[in-house]
Amino acid sequence: MRFRFSIYTLALCAVMSVSSAAQASEPRLLGTFGDWSAYTFKENGKTVCYMASQPQKAEGDYTKRGDVYALITHRPAENTKNVFSYIAGYPYKPGADVTVNANSTTFKLFSQDDTAWTPDAAADNAITAAIRQGSNMIVKGYSKRGTLTTDTFSLKGSGAAYDAISKECGL
Repeated sequence: MRFRFSIYTLALCAVMSVSSAAQASEPRLLGTFGDWSAYTFKENGKTVCYMASQPQKAEGDYTKRGDVYALITHRPAENTKNVFSYIAGYPYKPGADVTVNANSTTFKLFSQDDTAWTPDAAADNAITAAIRQGSNMIVKGYSKRGTLTTDTFSLKGSGAAYDAISKECGL
């Protein structure tokens, strides 16, 4: 129950952070698939679909940390799909790379504030494929204070969640 509430809260915050000129609907749950959930919402009348999960295990010597999410987002009206993002629950150390290991492949992400992304669409497609095919994913990053965190995700259900968001977004 906490997972669903947290994902809903995340989506609502993401919607609220969009400029006041943008209008977005509340996220609608498409389904929960293993350890991943799939959602959709309308932004300026355009469909946005995303899947999200939280880590099964979080390691690091930190005293305070917010919610942590891995997301894959489709925005067909903007001709983007498979956009991977990672919300760490803390501000990253400026200039520090974040690494993701999924399906025996390591990816480097760049970070700003509390979020990390892949550098381009090719990397988004590759990490999305690795998530769909793998069994777990490990994300490592350094906080602004220099604390190394290691988050381990189950990828169970990621393929089905991906299929749900792709179908909803007409991809």
